[in-house]
Amino acid sequence: MTVANAKSDSAMQQVLDNLRELSPGSAAKEIDLIFLKGIMESPIVQSLAKAHERLEEVKLQAVSEDNMQLVTEILESLTEKDAASEELRKILQEPHFRCLIEAHDKVAAKCYEMPQVEVTCNNALTSSLVPADAIRVIGIKKKTGEPLGVTFRVERGEMVIARILHGSSIDRQGMLHPGDIIREVNGQEVGRDPHGLQELLKNCSGSITLKVLPSYRDAPAPPQVYLKPHFNYNPAADNLIPCKEAGLAFSKGDILHLVNKEDPNWWQARHVVGGATGLIPSHFLEEKRKAFVRKDWDVSGSGLLCGPLAGRRRRRKKKKMMYLTSKNAEFDRFELQIYEEVARMPPFQRKTLVLIGAQGVGRRSLKNRLIVMNPLRYATTVPFTSRSPREEERDGQSYCFVSRAQMEKDIKDSRYLEHGEYDGNLYGTKIDSIHEVVNAGRTCILDVNPQALKVLKTADFVPFVVFIAAPELDTLRAMHKAVVDAGLTTKLLTEVDLKKTVDESARIRRAYSHYFDLTIVNDNLDKAFDKLQDAVERLFVEPQWVPVSWVY
Repeated sequence: MTVANAKSDSAMQQVLDNLRELSPGSAAKEIDLIFLKGIMESPIVQSLAKAHERLEEVKLQAVSEDNMQLVTEILESLTEKDAASEELRKILQEPHFRCLIEAHDKVAAKCYEMPQVEVTCNNALTSSLVPADAIRVIGIKKKTGEPLGVTFRVERGEMVIARILHGSSIDRQGMLHPGDIIREVNGQEVGRDPHGLQELLKNCSGSITLKVLPSYRDAPAPPQVYLKPHFNYNPAADNLIPCKEAGLAFSKGDILHLVNKEDPNWWQARHVVGGATGLIPSHFLEEKRKAFVRKDWDVSGSGLLCGPLAGRRRRRKKKKMMYLTSKNAEFDRFELQIYEEVARMPPFQRKTLVLIGAQGVGRRSLKNRLIVMNPLRYATTVPFTSRSPREEERDGQSYCFVSRAQMEKDIKDSRYLEHGEYDGNLYGTKIDSIHEVVNAGRTCILDVNPQALKVLKTADFVPFVVFIAAPELDTLRAMHKAVVDAGLTTKLLTEVDLKKTVDESARIRRAYSHYFDLTIVNDNLDKAFDKLQDAVERLFVEPQWVPVSWVY
């Protein structure tokens, strides 16, 4: 018989002896005593008493204090793809399971036994500020040549984790968090040089032991934000980035998944189509950087202005110029475009197809050919004019004829997308005429002045914007000669005219490229049409990234 059993039997016997020694009283009291005696002599009660005595004698102790490290090693060793391995991996990666194991390790490390030490004023103050188990020794794994995905900064003389890249090896292991203070690496003090610590960790491999003062900050959930940058970025050429190796290169028009934007200067993002997470300049940082770039104020020959300069140009060259009197192209040229938030949509038909380009690059030819090829899907608007119809003209065919007073009133009421004056008559594209084409179930094709994009790039018109770029001057010269030789045109363009087309095309690209969904260089009309047709057909079968304002 064990000591616990002996104690339990002795206690039970003492209770029974006390019941026997009680003086008899009333009949009811004697019945109660007999009933109580029967309960105490019950085998179940005696078993419970023995179990209670055993629990008092047993002292629970942890088997191990480094179970989180053990879990990490098990996950790394699970290379099999069978169902049992997958189930075990899922269990070990569950947040509640990991929290349970981490809590077990903390309890095991303390064991709830406080050493008997003399308490002074100084150490009493220290213990009240820093808990006894604040400093933790953790182990992480690093493969040779694999970046850890962590950067550091110095705060109050301490080496602090500034950021952890989403999806990096450190992030996957879950042992470190932003704000943690690193005291030692493999028993070596880290000092106060972030770059030195980066090099030290870069040269390490295998198991790395860190002495850390945790911040106990919860990591935020990755935001579901997608960005379309309007500039190219190469971290290797950026002198501001804290770690060039951690940067993410991208090109204008790429789609980036933003996973962390806590840092006001450096966001964490990754390409939607594969790739690791890296640092990109925040909107705030890039805006400040671009604010110091000298702007190109040369607007001579652009054909984009709407003010007095445009008026003088129209007087020098008697040709029709469509423009927006309520907008200012000179202001539009200097809008600062950094990132655009976008959302992924299933395939759908765009309301408008907008062709942008310099005069003479073939926009009208591409528009007309697309309508002829598929008149049930595409159509265009009929322009309005205040001039009187000629003898052979019918209202609503080539033009819609209205009075000048009515047209001026509609212009004042902002019912025109764009308008202009030629030879004393007003011409313009009415907004209602665009809606009429859309309501008929067709995509409205527009070849408008680039200033109109500011009005069109909304959920009301849902445009797909294609920039028809001019080719090199030599190619454009050869194309024009071929058209003239074939007798397709009698209009001869001079070398100055051709050069102005090339220059105007380049200026439109610089000023309005953030609006473009596609750019096609028209160095061959047939090939340019094939590219345009292929692009608009894909809109019906492939998902599309559109401005988030069109969705929410």
